[in-house]
Amino acid sequence: MKKQKSQRSISTKYKNVADFLAFIGMSVIVLSVVYITTPKTADPLTIVLFILLIIPTIIALVSGAPFVPTPMHIGRKMLEIGKIKQGEKVVDIGCGDGRLVYMAANEFGAKAIGYELSPVVYAIAKVRQLLWRSKAKIKFGDFRMHNLSDVDCIVTYMLPDTLKKFIPKFERELKSGSKIISYAFKIGDWQPIHVEPSSAEENRSKIFVYEIGKQAN
Repeated sequence: MKKQKSQRSISTKYKNVADFLAFIGMSVIVLSVVYITTPKTADPLTIVLFILLIIPTIIALVSGAPFVPTPMHIGRKMLEIGKIKQGEKVVDIGCGDGRLVYMAANEFGAKAIGYELSPVVYAIAKVRQLLWRSKAKIKFGDFRMHNLSDVDCIVTYMLPDTLKKFIPKFERELKSGSKIISYAFKIGDWQPIHVEPSSAEENRSKIFVYEIGKQAN
């Protein structure tokens, strides 16, 4: 038991270092963008590259998916509540820095995939992938362009108006029994099969669990 606690402590310390290095990587990216957009180097090619970089980020913000990381302990609890089994396909539809995706793959043995619209945040996720040594996949783009018929569980931390827009796709593509674990926000007028506080200290934030085929009308 003590050995397991020691291993978890080491793992937590390693991930804290990974988070710090990912932050450094993000800072380098931001500083690089600032540098290339200064008047001294503001040639047409630089302007085009900046536009290609910034537009997807703006789209991600406007679409209701701003980058707000899910706390690590809550992410782990979401996966535990979802009863993720080895080999199951888990998808984070707005994965941010990839923490839930890598956790699902590394700690639960899932086939995990994350989708991210912001190129800056996507770059951070790729840095974290190297640091976590994860086999999970991070894809740049909109998850709505991909079929969800083989997905066992979706994890998400998105605004309610955005989640509501995804209902038709969820109903059309997700198989019976697939779960959706949403942190903090409900999905439209769907009735969750389970609601749980994220922690005793955070009663205002809840984790909502949905299962396709079990939503109340």
